[in-house]
Amino acid sequence: MSNAKDKSPVTPATRLLNSLKVPYQELFYDFVEKGGTSHLAKELNLDEHAVVKTLIFETDAKKPLVVLMHGDRSVSTKNLARILGVKTVAPCDPAQAERNSGYRVGGTSPFGTRKAMPIYVEKTILDLPRIYINGGHRGFILDMAPADLVTVLKPTPVEVAICE
Repeated sequence: MSNAKDKSPVTPATRLLNSLKVPYQELFYDFVEKGGTSHLAKELNLDEHAVVKTLIFETDAKKPLVVLMHGDRSVSTKNLARILGVKTVAPCDPAQAERNSGYRVGGTSPFGTRKAMPIYVEKTILDLPRIYINGGHRGFILDMAPADLVTVLKPTPVEVAICE
């Protein structure tokens, strides 16, 4: 596991949070391609349910959106499409997700995205005492209060989680 002597990356996410004086703690881990939230949670000894994935989706009209989901859950695209009043919703392909967010896949943060996109959060994430969310760089996680996420992003709470 990486430790505190790692140089903190300066990302659009940390710039935004710092400019708004949002408190957070930086955590580092060794990024593994396709390791996902289970690898991160295991390495940092965190509950994977409190690790928040930042997922970039698009509607059938190719309109991008962000979904914040528990690390141990998936998104029901059928339920999400129903909530949004669109025919279909699907994950963006990785290259399109990177163009929309400005971040590399595996290091996507909902803060400071390149494109302004609507943000949806699984409602139960907001009930957690702390969340662990990507800071905009692979291997770089922010420990913060869900209330601060709401203050900064003003996400729309939804219920679209399914167990993996």
